Amino acid sequence: MPTHKPGKIQNGQDGLAFANALRDCLGCGLAEVDLESGSITFNGEAAEMLELGSASGRKVPLDSLPAPLGEAIRECAGGTASIARTRRIGAIARIVEVQLPKHGSVTLGLEEFELPRQTARLLAIRDLTPLRRMEQKIWRLDRLANLGTLSASMAHEIKNALVAGKTFIDLLLERHKDAELVDIVRREIGRIDSIVSRMLSFVGQAKPAYAPVNLHASLEHSLRLAQPQLESKAIVLTRSFLAAPEMVEGDGHELQQAFVNLFLNALEAMGPNGTLAVATERIDTSATTNGAQGVSTPQLLVTIKDSGPGIAPANMEQLFEAFFTTKPSGTGLGLSITQRIIHEHRGEIEVESQVGEGTTFRITLPGLG
Repeated sequence: MPTHKPGKIQNGQDGLAFANALRDCLGCGLAEVDLESGSITFNGEAAEMLELGSASGRKVPLDSLPAPLGEAIRECAGGTASIARTRRIGAIARIVEVQLPKHGSVTLGLEEFELPRQTARLLAIRDLTPLRRMEQKIWRLDRLANLGTLSASMAHEIKNALVAGKTFIDLLLERHKDAELVDIVRREIGRIDSIVSRMLSFVGQAKPAYAPVNLHASLEHSLRLAQPQLESKAIVLTRSFLAAPEMVEGDGHELQQAFVNLFLNALEAMGPNGTLAVATERIDTSATTNGAQGVSTPQLLVTIKDSGPGIAPANMEQLFEAFFTTKPSGTGLGLSITQRIIHEHRGEIEVESQVGEGTTFRITLPGLG
């Protein structure tokens, strides 16, 4: 039997062989359907797969099964008009989605075999849920690859347009007397230029430029950018900046992008008259080696808490996944980009939320000094 080096798929045939091998490794259960009595007998693997452990080895009525599964088994074993075939995976002709108490939504594949007794059928039942999840991950990776190609083209075009726009805006700002506005506009133009220069960083092809960054100044500037949304919804903003010293090593534009994403997410989630609390503190931790006290490693903790509706438990695991969003017009990239930025800065981001009680994001970053 030919062998291939692991980790590298040589061509399309190898990819097909891999998919078939994966399918064959998926768990398979067996069940005998008695068409005359309308009952079914599961072996141990099938009963465990369907969370029917007590039914292993004994006949149970088809009517006692979850409705979609019972209907699919009748049509598969009974030879009636087939159910909707949305996809064929190898020899599996029928696929059904079933809701189970413990495992939630699972995808099952049914395959029929004839038995000598005409009123009986043997069914092979496969759990295709892992394969479906792998398909979704491959689909996301494909979208990310396309996003990287699109980003390269967009970055080139936007950067060319910025050259002319920046020159014109600089001339206007020289005649404007509002020093604070001038500073904000120039800083934002610089941020746009920095973002388009690193649009490919999302797929890991660029690294941020590290320098000392004042954490509190970065948070204040990010809050100023969110000021229109704060005012339009009459959101109460509270600050508690206690971290001192407040310097971190990082890329100021990237950190600002991460904070703005979190602020805008919170503001979009909240209704009028909500509250947004932003706090910082210094956490001193000490490393130990063989029982001896090590060098102090200070961490700066940023806490962003809103009074919004909270996040459903079913969405928590997918919260930082690319393209996952619950917003009708959302892109699903904001929190994924935010997580990447924090991780590139050797930090961590955690989220805690309860439905009806708001959401809290906690970011830890290595401090300086």
